[in-house]
Amino acid sequence: MRIGIDVGGTHTDAVLVDGDNIISSTKALTSVDVTSGILEALENILSSSGVQEDSIEAVMLGTTQFTNAVVERKKLSEVAAIRIGLPSGAGLPPKIGWPEDISRSLGDHSYMVHGGTLYDGRPIAELDWSEINKVIADIKSKNLDTVAISAAFSPMTPQPELDVAAQLRREIPGVNITCSHSLGRLGLLERENAALLNASLLKLANSVVSAFADALRQRGLKCRFFVSQNDGTLMDAEFVRQFPALTFASGPTNSLRGACKLTGLNDAIVVDLGGTTADIGILQGGFPRESNIVIDVGGVRTNFRMPDILALGLGGGSLVTDEGRSIGPQSVGHNLVTQGLAFGGSVLTATDLLVAAGKATVGANQCLVTLPPQTIENGLNTIASMLNDGIEKMMPSSDPMPVILVGGGAILVAGKLEVASKMYCPEHSGVANAIGAAIAQIGGEVESLVCYQDMPREHAIKKMSDAAKSTAINAGANPKTVRIADIEETTISYMAEGTTRLRIKAVGDIPTQTKGALL
Repeated sequence: MRIGIDVGGTHTDAVLVDGDNIISSTKALTSVDVTSGILEALENILSSSGVQEDSIEAVMLGTTQFTNAVVERKKLSEVAAIRIGLPSGAGLPPKIGWPEDISRSLGDHSYMVHGGTLYDGRPIAELDWSEINKVIADIKSKNLDTVAISAAFSPMTPQPELDVAAQLRREIPGVNITCSHSLGRLGLLERENAALLNASLLKLANSVVSAFADALRQRGLKCRFFVSQNDGTLMDAEFVRQFPALTFASGPTNSLRGACKLTGLNDAIVVDLGGTTADIGILQGGFPRESNIVIDVGGVRTNFRMPDILALGLGGGSLVTDEGRSIGPQSVGHNLVTQGLAFGGSVLTATDLLVAAGKATVGANQCLVTLPPQTIENGLNTIASMLNDGIEKMMPSSDPMPVILVGGGAILVAGKLEVASKMYCPEHSGVANAIGAAIAQIGGEVESLVCYQDMPREHAIKKMSDAAKSTAINAGANPKTVRIADIEETTISYMAEGTTRLRIKAVGDIPTQTKGALL
């Protein structure tokens, strides 16, 4: 048995599953401190199911805490940025283009040193250890204990980053380090930004992981717990301590994976309707389609692997104005249960439109909600139009695809959408995000530039497949179950003939439960 928990901005959803069977589920308002909401969710599903704590194999958690820390500029550590790339790469310093407030949160501690390589491994310059030791001495004098290291083409040749990291650890015992090659993709500036954001979250990650572990112990659970990544897979507790930024956008990803599980569809459009937004994503081969563009996280350009998601300002708590012709993006969010008309409040929301139309039965005051027929018609048409337009923007082709509706706001869709070949709103769709967390596997991904003239294609794929599998195993996957889930090849123009960007993803099951393995 597994427990899946997804902490959203409005609701904390939890589900208890036994294999393919859903034993119990709950949906509660997210608490301010997050942890108490998780404890409440655990209490609800365990009490209602009657399942004993020692029957739980693992707990899977999707959390927005690290994303919120970046967006709100809270609980971020000061970080020293070391870029290895001189004499080239001096024109644009670290944190170029960052919003002033988040740049200030990380402090003004940027260093550029000689070294790094070209894409084919040839050195730009040799590491200058006298230069590097001066940088380390300056970092030490400032009492900084968190460092982000980036180097030109380090996903191809990580050794310069690893060498500098090793020297840092010798000179500053206990230093927190993020090397950019371990989580970012090709593209120095965006990868460096990703490393800086991750490093700024390392101390928070340590406290969050410890708090989650304590919460499980308080409830008598003696199992391991895993945290959702933004590619639809999981990482174990120790991996989260190193790479908290990999949780960014894991909520929509869990919903897509849950939609796949509930319907059995591996290729479909998924619309996750919550209290504030509607997130539209594409399932390809059972996993979310990933974005190939630069991702903005809190105003910072990064190249994290992220799901390709279109967020619309449409949810159950969205405000309705202009007689139903305008809906959102403003929303009452989790205050819907007190401010919405159906709940005795005075604010007209999208949920109230459905209640007045007789297409939804929610709220203690639902029978008192009456609206002009024209307002109801306008509102339902506006909702359908917003969703149709959003789905059309995300469709891979003009051919209609099946559409799966999930999330607590799925009731907003009163009829068939024009762009859908078929509509699905499966049972338990309201907690699809928690189901996605519960059934997720552990993953690992690698990316590199390869030249098929220098290395035969099959050899390159085999080498990188082994690296992806090793990454998944290091993240906690059972080695016996690891398999390759996706291979992406992109030919690169204006480089040596046969040069290809190769990305390979591996996934595997969580290990069989070992008693007393709580981290």
